[in-house]
Formats: sequence, C-alpha cells, structure tokens
Amino acid sequence: MGIFTRFRDIISSNINAMLDKAEDPQKLIRLMIREMEDTLVEIKASCAGVMASSKKVQRQLDEVLVREKHWKDRAELAVNKGRDDLAREALVEKRRYSDRANIFEKELIEYKALIEQYQDDIRQLEDKLGTAREKQRILVQRHIHANGKKRAQQEIRRVDSSEAILKFEEFENRIERMEAEADMVNFGRKPTLEGEFDMLLVDEDIEKELRTLKSSITKEQNKSSAV
Repeated sequence: MGIFTRFRDIISSNINAMLDKAEDPQKLIRLMIREMEDTLVEIKASCAGVMASSKKVQRQLDEVLVREKHWKDRAELAVNKGRDDLAREALVEKRRYSDRANIFEKELIEYKALIEQYQDDIRQLEDKLGTAREKQRILVQRHIHANGKKRAQQEIRRVDSSEAILKFEEFENRIERMEAEADMVNFGRKPTLEGEFDMLLVDEDIEKELRTLKSSITKEQNKSSAV
C-alpha cells in the first residue's frame, strides 16, 4: 500500500512533519518521491486523454456547424425560389444540426474545465515533487556529512589508542626520567676548574657594572651640591 491514498493526500501532506516522525527519513522521502512521480505520470496521461477527446469534439462541432450553415443557405435559396415546402425541409435539417452543435459546445465547456483542473493539479504536484526532491538532496548531504564526521571521529580514536602513540608516550616519559636523573647527578657537585673561571668572569662583569653605577651616582650628587 502506498503512502498516499489519492492525489489530494499528496497536495495536503506536510512533508516536514512526516519526515520528523519517520524512523528512516531517507527511505520515506524516496517512497514519497516515487509515488509522486507515478501519480504525476497518471495525471498527465489522463489530461492528455481529455485533451484528445476535446479536440475530437471540436472537429465534430466544426463539421456540424458547416452542415448547419449549408441547410440554412438551402432554406434561403428555396424561399427565394418560391419553394416554401423545400425551405421547411431545409430548416428541419438545419435545426437537427443546430441541436447537435449545442450538445458538442456543452461537452467542450466541460472538457475545458476538466483540462484546467488537470493542469492546476499538475502544477501543484510538480511543486510538491520539487519540494520533496530538495528535501531528499538536503537529507543526502546531511547523511554524507554525518558519515564523514563519524569516520573522522573513529580515525581519531583509532590513532589515540594505537600502539605507535603509546610507544611514543612511553619514549617521551623515558627521556623526561633521564633528564631528571641527570639533574640529580649534577645537584650539589663542586664546580669544575673551567666553571670557576667562568664565575670569575661573571663576578668581574658585575663589579665593573657596580663601579659604573657608583660613579654615575657620585656625579649626580656633585651636580646637586654645586647648585
């Protein structure tokens, strides 16, 4: 059984609401589109049949109108010739074709209204189908993005838990332990001879900077005293 029981169900349907309630929106939208397409084909075929019938009736009407005019002309000719008897018979034939013409004209009016209704239904259904196809496109894009995101997350988890990462972290921890052990070995050890000379150079630089600072202060004090 289809999703829609008749054409009006499709036109009045709320696609968003139906998709929100569906367990598998993508499957539902595919079924909806398929039914809409099938219904559209059926309606167009019916419309084409009505249009063909309308054209046939129009041809019949044209032929009847030609015959009606023919007998009207005959009646006028008979009157002009003084043959009222023939004129009466011609008018009877004319009336017969006039009655048929009236029937065909009424049929054409009905066909015209029916064709207009079909065309309106087709427009509405095509609009609804366009909406459904756009929804399908959006759902497909969301599905693709969701799958891509899922694969990315799985890859991240795989890398985080991989043996290579674990080995790298273990190696990093070993280096940190070795550095800490090296610091402990040097802690409290007397400086080497080179180290002592380096310290002397540092001390000498400090003393030089101190003398410069004192000299600068003394000059400033002398200027203040002179004033």
